[in-house]
Amino acid sequence: GGGPTLMLNAHYDTVGVEGMDAPFSAGIRDGRLYGRGAYDMKGALAACIEAARLLRESKTRLAGDVLVAAVADEEYASLGTADLLDRRARGELAFDAAIVTEPTSLELCVAHRGFTWIEIVTRGRAAHGSRYERGVDANLRMGRVLYRLEAFIEELQSRPGHPLLGPPSMHAALVEGGSGISTYSPRCTLKVERRTVSPETRESVEGEIAALIEDLRAEDPALEIDWSTFFHREPFETTPEAPVAACVSRAARAVLGRAPAVIGDSPWMDSALTQAAGVDSVVIGPHGAGAHAEVEWVNLESCVRLAEILAGAAADYCG
Repeated sequence: GGGPTLMLNAHYDTVGVEGMDAPFSAGIRDGRLYGRGAYDMKGALAACIEAARLLRESKTRLAGDVLVAAVADEEYASLGTADLLDRRARGELAFDAAIVTEPTSLELCVAHRGFTWIEIVTRGRAAHGSRYERGVDANLRMGRVLYRLEAFIEELQSRPGHPLLGPPSMHAALVEGGSGISTYSPRCTLKVERRTVSPETRESVEGEIAALIEDLRAEDPALEIDWSTFFHREPFETTPEAPVAACVSRAARAVLGRAPAVIGDSPWMDSALTQAAGVDSVVIGPHGAGAHAEVEWVNLESCVRLAEILAGAAADYCG
C-alpha cells in the first residue's frame, strides 16, 4: 500500500563457538532452545517471520507495508543494516520505522549505549637492556597514560549519567609493547573502549581524550605520544511516546495483559543506525540468556509472544 512501511529487523550473524558443547544442535529442554545464536538473535528473527505469517493469514488489510530484514554483520560493522539505510537514502528502498528485535525479555528498550574505540601509542627508543643510558621505555611512558586514565574513569563513573543507562564508562582493553625481555621497548600501544550515553558524541569523547593527552605532554615535553579513533558508534535514544514505540507498547499490553517496562540496555544495537538515519526506531525482543557465552538459550514462549506483539504493532503502525 501507500501508507507507512515498518521494518522488522534481526541479525542472523553470530559470534564464535569456542568452548560450547554442541553449539548447533538446537536442542530443546524445558521450553528453551539451546545453541549459538538462539538468543542473539535467531529466536527473534523467527518471531519476525512468524509475525509476517500471522498478518498474512489474518488477512489484515494494511495501508502500509511490513518489511522483514534479516541482516548480517551486526556483531562487527553492521554492514547489513548500513546497506539497507544506504539503499533507502538512494530511494531504492522505503521504510519509515523500525523495530529492532534484540533480546529485551519483552520489555520496551528506548535507549542503549554507544562506544568509541581509541588507540593510544607511546614511543621510546630501543636499546639493550643493559644500556640504560640509551634506552627509553615506551611501556613506562604508557604507564603514565594508564595512571591518568584510571583517574579519568573514576571521574566518568561519578557523573550523574543517563536516567536509564547510568554513567558513561571506559576500560583499557588491550596493551601491547616490547619485543624481548632484554630490550627497551620502542613502542607501546593501548586500545581503550569508551562506552557512551546520550547526549555524548564522538566529538565530545575525542575532546576529553585530547585534553588528557595534552596535559601529559605539558607535564613532560619529551613524551612522544599519539592517539586516534579507529571505530565509533553513537548511542541510541527515543521516547516511549514516539509513534513506533507507542504501537509496540499497545501491542504488548494486548498480548501480555500489562504494559511493558520501559528500559535502557547496555549493548550497542543497529537501532542506533536506524534512528540516526531518521527512521523512528525502538527495540523489543525475547527472553533468554547467554549472548556471546558458552551456554546460550532463548525462551520459546517469549518468541511466540514476541511474534504476536510484532504483528499487533505492525497492524497498528501500518494500518
